[in-house]
Amino acid sequence: MTDRVLLLIGTRKGLWLASGRGGSSWEVTGPHLPMAEVCAAAIDTRGGRPRLLVGASSSHFGPSVVTSDDLGQTWQEPAVPPIAFPEDTAAALQRVWQLTPGPADQPDVVYAGTEPAALFRSEDAGRSFQLVRGLWEHPHRAQWPPGGGGQALHTVIPHPRDHQRLAVGVSTGGVYRTVDGGASWNPANTGVGAHFLPDPAPEWGQCVHKIARHPQVPERMFLQNHHGVYRSTDGGGTWRSIADGLPSDFGFPIAVHPHRPEVVYAFPLDADMRRYPPDGRCRVYRSEDAGDTWTALESGLPDGFWSAVLRDALWLDDAEPAGVYFGSRSGEVYASADEGGTWQQVASHLPDVLAVRAASLP
Repeated sequence: MTDRVLLLIGTRKGLWLASGRGGSSWEVTGPHLPMAEVCAAAIDTRGGRPRLLVGASSSHFGPSVVTSDDLGQTWQEPAVPPIAFPEDTAAALQRVWQLTPGPADQPDVVYAGTEPAALFRSEDAGRSFQLVRGLWEHPHRAQWPPGGGGQALHTVIPHPRDHQRLAVGVSTGGVYRTVDGGASWNPANTGVGAHFLPDPAPEWGQCVHKIARHPQVPERMFLQNHHGVYRSTDGGGTWRSIADGLPSDFGFPIAVHPHRPEVVYAFPLDADMRRYPPDGRCRVYRSEDAGDTWTALESGLPDGFWSAVLRDALWLDDAEPAGVYFGSRSGEVYASADEGGTWQQVASHLPDVLAVRAASLP
């Protein structure tokens, strides 16, 4: 069992760090980067020393990417923000929605998803980023309307072995894939519904909330939609519903177990736009057969829970057994050291939790 886990908790008003494991007490520090909105966080463990990357947005200074190479003791923010739209795009960065380290054999590659919806790529471990123009110049992009949370490119899924293949999720565009390193992109939404549109099965325009993929089985992907939970076995080429057995097909996050590709986690919310768990019962749902059946995980979780868990606020660490973590819009953070079997509260009364990331430390 891993001795220690580092937990990043991004909120509407700063970043908190938690360190602990299992039933032991958690040490929580913060706020780091106080009063900055933290929508994106990542723990990059590919090098000899973990690097923390945070997408922070200040109401005064604007959005940027901040890094730490000493587990949050000090932070580095470049004088010139590392993500900026080129002048010819006539666009301005509003926030960073996603930071994703690249494949293990590309230790300096980091991807960023932004608002307005765009993909950026770094080849220097997140110090600077360049716009991926193939997606920005796609003819569909100009027709992606802002969703309820803004026009966000919120998910980036690099292929673990083929560097030319990449999938992204856009809040009001759906899933897009490239097989040529980002030069060209095609929608990959066959089977994903859009009941809120005149055509309920469009080529693109789905309101995708989150996508997850296991690196050992890259052709199998999972998707939480605005109404709909789906699985793909062909890398996003086609999708089929796996919502049977869940109390609702609406939710924001979905996450895959780090060692068991058939194990997937979801946090369903009421389907009638109430944005809290059905009957106010805080439950994480786990499937151990790739979504064919689901089990409610509830030991240690409360009833009378009238809050939501957002798309990036459910995460698993890489320990054995895996730890599972989530944070709520009411500022509560929960942890499980036994893959969801039992839960304990790590923090409460934080600002609105937007992002949770965790990694085991030596």
